[in-house]
Amino acid sequence: MKVNIDKSYKKMKETGTFDESLLVYDQVSPEVSLDDLPASPVYRGHPKKKMVAFLINVSWGEEYIPDILSTLKDHNVKATFFIEGKWAKKHADLVKMIHEQGHVIGNHAYNHPDMAKMNYQSIVDQIVQTNDIIKAIIGSSPKWFAPPSGSFNDQVVKVSHQLHMNTILWTVDTIDWKNPSVSVMLNRVNEKIHPGATVLMHPTAATERGLNSLITSIKDKDLKISTIEKLLDAKR
Repeated sequence: MKVNIDKSYKKMKETGTFDESLLVYDQVSPEVSLDDLPASPVYRGHPKKKMVAFLINVSWGEEYIPDILSTLKDHNVKATFFIEGKWAKKHADLVKMIHEQGHVIGNHAYNHPDMAKMNYQSIVDQIVQTNDIIKAIIGSSPKWFAPPSGSFNDQVVKVSHQLHMNTILWTVDTIDWKNPSVSVMLNRVNEKIHPGATVLMHPTAATERGLNSLITSIKDKDLKISTIEKLLDAKR
């Protein structure tokens, strides 16, 4: 951020005194953007950006998605749903619902394989097949890829990059698949949450139960919650 001296001066001219609250800032574009960097997994956003991103990996748990979407809507929070291709084929209506409510949809491979153990062509097939399915449902291909179970190697990241996608991992894990109590899940997240954090969750009973409290707790720390797209955007 850079102070716009002319605009700031005009706002303070009437009173004739310096008032920090009237300073006008211009955003300065970074010399290097994410697109300029070599293939590499992304774990978090900028530590000075007071924002976190919810990453919701979906390959089961469809019964919890409507309530999760309702809670997100109540709090005006947008999340990133990384969706498995095989699941998307069976639940196109839910994929449309997620998209229509303004959430970002990412790629979670086709059938939840261990990507680190696959050859080049199999990795390509897993990602491309899922992109094609999602594009057929919502009209656009995902730009973000989350390897199932966080299993990846350099080849997985390079393939994702070649397909003009970024590989996304996480810094804070709710471990909601173990069905923790709301208090346990909240403590787990609150101990590790930080500006730029990526928070991993799934459509589970624990997340459905605790999402309201989780959102409130994070917002109380003066952190905004948004999509991976907004978190990694160079804009403040």
